[in-house]
Amino acid sequence: MAKVGQKKAKAADFRIERDFLGEKRIPADAYYGVQTQRGKDNFHITGIPMSVEPNFVKAFGYVKKAAALANRDLGVLDKKVANAIAKACDRVIAGEFRDQFVTDFIQGGAGTSTNMNANEVIANAALEILGEKKGNYAVVNPNDHVNFGQSTNDVYPTAFRLALVLRLASYMDSLTRLQASFFAKSREFGNILKMGRTHLQDAVPMSMGAEFHGWSTTIGEEVQRIAEVRQLLLEINLGATAIGTTVTAAPGYPELATRYLSELTGLKFILAGDLVEATSDTGAYVLLSGVLKRTSAKLTKICNDIRLLASGPRCGLNEINLPQMQPGSSIMPGKVNPVIPEVVNQTGFLVIGLDLTVTLAASAGQLQLNVMEPVITFALFTSISTMQHAVDSLRQNCVDGITVNAERTRDMVLNSLGIVTVLKPALGYKKCAEIAREGYETGKSLHDIVVKERKLLTQKKWDEVFSFANLIHPKFEQ
Repeated sequence: MAKVGQKKAKAADFRIERDFLGEKRIPADAYYGVQTQRGKDNFHITGIPMSVEPNFVKAFGYVKKAAALANRDLGVLDKKVANAIAKACDRVIAGEFRDQFVTDFIQGGAGTSTNMNANEVIANAALEILGEKKGNYAVVNPNDHVNFGQSTNDVYPTAFRLALVLRLASYMDSLTRLQASFFAKSREFGNILKMGRTHLQDAVPMSMGAEFHGWSTTIGEEVQRIAEVRQLLLEINLGATAIGTTVTAAPGYPELATRYLSELTGLKFILAGDLVEATSDTGAYVLLSGVLKRTSAKLTKICNDIRLLASGPRCGLNEINLPQMQPGSSIMPGKVNPVIPEVVNQTGFLVIGLDLTVTLAASAGQLQLNVMEPVITFALFTSISTMQHAVDSLRQNCVDGITVNAERTRDMVLNSLGIVTVLKPALGYKKCAEIAREGYETGKSLHDIVVKERKLLTQKKWDEVFSFANLIHPKFEQ
């Protein structure tokens, strides 16, 4: 008996679907079916459905359409049914049924629930196109028609690889824009003198522009590495079916389906030469995760540098100023923290941890299949999306608004004992070390010791040696 204030569900609100395990009630307006419902009921793990990654949904649309067209051309799937499936896939690709992809990212079964989610949505959409009711699987069946000549074990990884290729495009764009922002700052700060540091100690002078240019270069290297690993994702096992033997697939299907997928997406997919190996191999995911980890490590280093250079303002390095984004303390009035570099660091730590997840999952496969691919999917999509958000925030909310305290950076250089290194070719290491030690113990400036007291250089020669141009691009002299 329904409680007061609750509406009793009407029979018309549901339809009954059956599989060999029994019956399930499915919402009447749902395009998914009984196997999707079982997956939805069984896997409450992340609470995040695959629909949050639209490229993953779109990729299943492309793969299922390529399969339908190949099977139609090979004469093993009725043309009317195949064409209806293809039209339904077009609607999936366009994002029309995105909310119907409800399975959790992490699931048992190597992605079977997700594959069946796609099969059922496409089947019911095809039925609608043919003027039939949802669930009338005698006309268009999720397993017998939409999944004809396929297995989760070739469809899921193919869709995953396609989705990754699509997803990485926007991530690479974000990295390229961050690279451009660092480069723009390198030009803006090209004539700003500052002290370089090693071991957190004074080293030799450089320009602030050179520091930002280095960050631009290192981000550009990451874009190149991602472009390289993307190529590996274009090798697929479509048509391998269960374990790579192409069981249930028509002769010529793997090659034709792969060709159709290339034509539909505009990407040059390659059918793996060894389908048995390709069906269980997850090496490309490990490599991609490693590249994401590498970028995270580099960004963490850059953000640590930015935080150090902006430290203070009165009691730190105070070489640069970051955009002030929010009050930094609930107790210390006026305090502003470097919150954007901090959140980028935390994102990097997450990605580094997820890389371990990918490594463990990739190594946990047994025999002809790696059943841990769903957690790899979750880890990689999470890494890419969070990294892209972090990269965009770093550029927009931090790097683009950085200013420099040029007078302070110049004074720090000229008051440093580290610049004695410039004199080493002329005076020798031993004498330069003595001068530096004297300056350290007495607090005297290098200028006073070298020019005024020891008269090792004239003022004119000092000005020449310690000019901005010579400090930034030192001329070798003996």
